[in-house]
Amino acid sequence: MENRWSDNEASQFIEEYKGKCGADLAACLYISSLIGADESLVLHGGGNSSVKSAHIDLFGEEIESIYVKASGHDMACARPNGYSGLDLGYLKKLRFLPELSEAETANVFRTHLLDSNAAMPSIETLLHAFIPGKYVNHTHPDAILTLSNQIDGESRLHQALGDGVLILPYYPSGFKLAIAVADLMDSGAAANALVLMKHGLVTWGETARESYEATISLVGKAEKYISKHARNLSAAGISTSPEEAGKKYLQIAPVIRGVMAQPTGDRDRPWLMSIVQPLINRDVLELLDSDKGRDIASTPPLTSDHLIRTKANYLWIENPEYGDPSRLRSQISEAVGKYIDDYNAYVDRHADRMPEGVKRLDALPRVLLLPGLGAICVGKSVEDSTIVRDITSHTLSVKKRIAAMGRYSGLDEEALFDMEYKPLQHSKLQRSARLPLERKTALITGAAGAIGSGIAQELLEQGCHVAVSDVDGSRMKELVEELRISFGSRVLGVALDITNPQSVTEGFNSVIRSWGGLDIAVLNAGMAHVSPIESMDIETFQKLEKINVEGTLGMLNGCARHFRLQGTGGDIVLISTKNVFAPGARFGAYSATKAAAHQLARIASQEFAEFDVRVNMVAPDAVFSNGNRRSGLWDRIGPDRMAARGLSAEGLEEYYRNRNLLKARITARHVAKAVLFFITRQTPTTGATLPVDGGLPDATPR
Repeated sequence: MENRWSDNEASQFIEEYKGKCGADLAACLYISSLIGADESLVLHGGGNSSVKSAHIDLFGEEIESIYVKASGHDMACARPNGYSGLDLGYLKKLRFLPELSEAETANVFRTHLLDSNAAMPSIETLLHAFIPGKYVNHTHPDAILTLSNQIDGESRLHQALGDGVLILPYYPSGFKLAIAVADLMDSGAAANALVLMKHGLVTWGETARESYEATISLVGKAEKYISKHARNLSAAGISTSPEEAGKKYLQIAPVIRGVMAQPTGDRDRPWLMSIVQPLINRDVLELLDSDKGRDIASTPPLTSDHLIRTKANYLWIENPEYGDPSRLRSQISEAVGKYIDDYNAYVDRHADRMPEGVKRLDALPRVLLLPGLGAICVGKSVEDSTIVRDITSHTLSVKKRIAAMGRYSGLDEEALFDMEYKPLQHSKLQRSARLPLERKTALITGAAGAIGSGIAQELLEQGCHVAVSDVDGSRMKELVEELRISFGSRVLGVALDITNPQSVTEGFNSVIRSWGGLDIAVLNAGMAHVSPIESMDIETFQKLEKINVEGTLGMLNGCARHFRLQGTGGDIVLISTKNVFAPGARFGAYSATKAAAHQLARIASQEFAEFDVRVNMVAPDAVFSNGNRRSGLWDRIGPDRMAARGLSAEGLEEYYRNRNLLKARITARHVAKAVLFFITRQTPTTGATLPVDGGLPDATPR
């Protein structure tokens, strides 16, 4: 365990933030950044830290205060707004209450914040308040959990950590745990650290460095003990290689994603999808392929803090039939169905203890374990599934180490339920109003141009996960970097040449690796050429035919196979053109090949309807740019159009605006809104063309 404290860095950190929040909290933020950067200590919003300080009120009076990390904030990147200040003097009085309900606790926190706009403090706020140290850190170290979650865990902890460390049996997070800790503090035991069995580690000190180094020192001791006492635990026989498992995953991930879809009862939008990510590495495969894999992996979580992310149990798929996709689908469906029944029965058994106002969670598993493949991690978004994946990775690693030392001991069912349905925990899962394309994934071809980038931005704003692809790698990379500033990991860059079947296959595979499957395909890639028929070069025509026709066919083919395998329908939108209906002189190659693509899409709408895939077309007139992003098509053909009409670049855009009935300038976002109309299924429509041209009577199928 590396001690990453740096006096120089600490001073710089404090100097940067003390003007915003004071030196005490600034030092606490530095501790948080060090702890949060180490996944072996905390994961994704887990753990917390606090500092006791003084607050000056409006009367100039000093109030004893405590600043605690807010619920759901990540220690690695927490800043002043990620910590909530409370009246510590009032919180200390709660020590003498006989009980305090969840609702009362939340009300106390809200009514005794120093800033009414502050976020909800951590569920462990009272624990921090009742510990005497100025700086307090609460972590979930892998090494500590490896020891605390064994049958003889308390004995092992004493051997590993020595004197000066208190050990407390498991208590549910909140008031009961805080009171138990306060009683232990009142007993007079000299210590600066406390192990919470099957939960984590708490350390404290009068300085930020002292509290941080107490954490690092104890975790280091635990790691040394484990290294000395753990025997080798090897898989029986030869385990699957990560390369082989990765190939299998590409074939079955859409099947799993389809099985994990939740029915909505809405015929137009029948499925609520999830984002699926794999956990495939040698350690996981060795564990799952071993004869002890199921017994080791199918045990309760390491700490109750993980429950709201992973559920209490993982789903084990016994003897998966990888060679028979139909049988494998049935196996997984049956296993998921049984899991749902078992989960609902578990909730029913404890329904009388369900807190008022807390809703039952969906019954689907969050982690599926498949020997020969790895762990499949499921979430509502790529952020959620990443959290599930990282927790699963650490959980399986710790459980494997425990098996190499002794016997695992997890929480009982009542303790699991109480934590899973704790109101303050559920508040971490609350989201703003749902967006139309949340939990959906889309692939856009030719995305680096004006129209493609406009569509990508619109879909991302509506909650979608968007893979942008383009044959121009540098422009695509620029677009990805630009979009990720606002939309983070919901943006994926995919190198894809629609004229190359292998590239198309790999493009689909890139989406599958990242998100499990595809729901929406926007076929936007295309090429234009200006030439009269009399002098048209056949090779150039064939190049357009290769891109506009064969590229469209290849994408439609890939979509059909993928959507049929996933089994939850899908949406395809072809970005067509007004030239299909009103071709222009010198535009023969473009008009003819786009018309062929348009016709393929119309036929696809007939063939794909049987498995609920809708295929529609959007036919825009000229779109010259999207913000600073120019249209590649118009950069190529614009000079000819300007020369033919004796116009400047500005004059050409004005010409196109004035020729439509509404005198409208057609933008990329207008096209994107038309795409959005189709993929949100506002009407039961397929095989339709929506003109986006401001009204060109000769060019529309009105």
